[in-house]
Amino acid sequence: MAARSQYEELARQLSAIGAVKRGLARILPAECPAGSAAVLALLSRHGEIRISRLAELLDVNMSVTSRHVAHVAERGWIERSPDPADKRSRILRLTPAGEGVLDDLNCRSTEMFAHHLQDWSDEEVGQLNTLLARLRDSFSCRGSVGRAPGGHSGDCRSRPADSQDSSYTGTPV
Repeated sequence: MAARSQYEELARQLSAIGAVKRGLARILPAECPAGSAAVLALLSRHGEIRISRLAELLDVNMSVTSRHVAHVAERGWIERSPDPADKRSRILRLTPAGEGVLDDLNCRSTEMFAHHLQDWSDEEVGQLNTLLARLRDSFSCRGSVGRAPGGHSGDCRSRPADSQDSSYTGTPV
């Protein structure tokens, strides 16, 4: 286990990530705020899903999810159709227009990172990707605060990808 000072420095560094997140938010088009981008990315990754599942993946309550869904649906980026298994529920799916918006968002974020990390080697970018995925995985596996440090069994790495934390979208959100 790392020294406490290493965890303190990690906390400081992650707090400073706000600058990166603000940079990502600035590249989003006005009509597609971060919540909308997250909805599109998750639908692209998971395919057709219920709004309740989307709320879980976004890790926000249903009213917030409903606002995001309404925003993207009004723009024609997603479709909402009745769930054949439960007529009270809706199935959400990405439309071709939504796929186009998502492609644009991915291009924007890729260009931003390419610009800001132009002096990084492929190996360094790869290491960052690996370590960030591992950090996300560690939080996903261990759940929220309250578990003992080091109490991770490691079994989450062998779980299927869909059962792991799926909130990562790969888009600028």
